[in-house]
Amino acid sequence: MTVASAEITREGAPSGRRRHRGYGRYALGKVGGSLASLAFMLVVNFFLFRVLPGDPARTLGRGRFSTPEQVDAFNSAYGLDQPLPQQFLTYLKNTLSGDLGISLRYRVPVSDLILDRLWPTLLLVGSATLFAAMIGIWIGIRGAWRRGGVFDRFSTGASLTLYSMPEWWLGLMLIATLAVGIGPLPGLFPTGGLHSVDADLGTVSGLLDMARYLTLPVLTLTLAYLADYALIMRSSLLDELGADYLTTARAKGLRDAEVRDRHAVPNALLPTTTVVSLNFGFVVAGAITIETVFSIPGLGLLATEALTIPDYWVLQGTFLVASTGVILANLGANLLYGVLDPRVRT
Repeated sequence: MTVASAEITREGAPSGRRRHRGYGRYALGKVGGSLASLAFMLVVNFFLFRVLPGDPARTLGRGRFSTPEQVDAFNSAYGLDQPLPQQFLTYLKNTLSGDLGISLRYRVPVSDLILDRLWPTLLLVGSATLFAAMIGIWIGIRGAWRRGGVFDRFSTGASLTLYSMPEWWLGLMLIATLAVGIGPLPGLFPTGGLHSVDADLGTVSGLLDMARYLTLPVLTLTLAYLADYALIMRSSLLDELGADYLTTARAKGLRDAEVRDRHAVPNALLPTTTVVSLNFGFVVAGAITIETVFSIPGLGLLATEALTIPDYWVLQGTFLVASTGVILANLGANLLYGVLDPRVRT
């Protein structure tokens, strides 16, 4: 072997190993990046809400704290009189041990408060995200495969129209038409809330009552999220239509539907997979505007209420849950991408 060929072998070997890097090393790198993001988020989570205007003692006191001594006693009870670095160290210690603090407004542990508000958010945003993903992907596939047809033109126009609408405005329009009623048409659904006051959620009638209350907010979010999936899936599938492997598949005698379902759609789903994963990460963040418009006691509404004080511990807890959900969803998307498309491991 010549010196030149030996150099090529030595220089080419690492490149070859990089090109065919194993999934374990790829996954380890993504997990490490997610842990770094979580560490950065913990720091931001503390300092972000300390710059908000407002004094919790005076806001919550509402005149009850008439002397500086009473204000000092309140601040001392919640550790707000400590220097900022000391508060940060206490925050890190308590967070890593699972203690998210006591709510300034509700006087209960923040972890209990978040758990109580989490399930309405998961029910609302999770259902809407699932419906929007399934319907949107189907619309994108059908529109792209028959590009320029009546369905494609109508679905693309409707998706762009819905995408441009503010969620709160769309929610108010649905309340005005389907809840309050318009003209001779009576209201069919409640204007807000999660369920009736006397509903027993342990029974079928109670679950049906809750489903009736959630119909309009879930419909609002589904219509608002629909365009993301439909437009991305349509664009991704259009990029695949001119690929050589589809021509080869047709040359083998496969029917048009088989070419679409077995070859084109699986490859076109890769970009949509990222969008679906990230949107499911945002499920725990709640939909602040929709939860406010429809008075649904979820994490989004809880964060809005906490901003008015500001209730530092509730804000930190909700931000922690939302950020962790997004980071974990992004990690899941990256790991899934490495399985679906080995080229990303390079």
